[in-house]
Amino acid sequence: MNGRTVIAAVALATLAGAAQGLRVVAVADEPVEVEVTAETFGCIRDMTPVRHFYVDNLAGDLEATLAVANSPTGGKYPPGSVVQLIPTEVMVKHGEGWNAATRDWEFFELEVSRDGSRIVNRGFADVVNRFGGNCFACHVRARPEWDLICEKDHGCDPVPVSAEQILELQRTDPRCGTAPAEQQ
Repeated sequence: MNGRTVIAAVALATLAGAAQGLRVVAVADEPVEVEVTAETFGCIRDMTPVRHFYVDNLAGDLEATLAVANSPTGGKYPPGSVVQLIPTEVMVKHGEGWNAATRDWEFFELEVSRDGSRIVNRGFADVVNRFGGNCFACHVRARPEWDLICEKDHGCDPVPVSAEQILELQRTDPRCGTAPAEQQ
């Protein structure tokens, strides 16, 4: 990548990030830094559906995030990746070196309403889901090739809700306005 290409890529990522209420900082060979605020999180259904969960990329690299999410053999999610199963819980991938223990993932517990999102808790050791489970304690059980992403065959404990209940939670995200006619 030449200097102009790097500058153009950083400019595009910065504009995309600003439009979503966050700041993306990147310099040629330095890691991507993603600043996450409550405004970062909106309607779950505005993200891209992958099987039973949703993904996005705050640094503008949705194609790379989707490539890993759709890979039958796993992979390493790129910085800026967002993975969300239900409206009140979300994972964000930071740049390499952010936190080796979490493979650079940060977990968020959200309070959501028609007015938007509020971050209730963030990090990894202290983030507990609505069922009393520690997010990182479950996700760390995923086999290495799945980059802490839990699905039925990834090594994590099953979630204590049915697929139908998950769909209903996704369908009734208050940040989305009215519920869709059909779930994706």
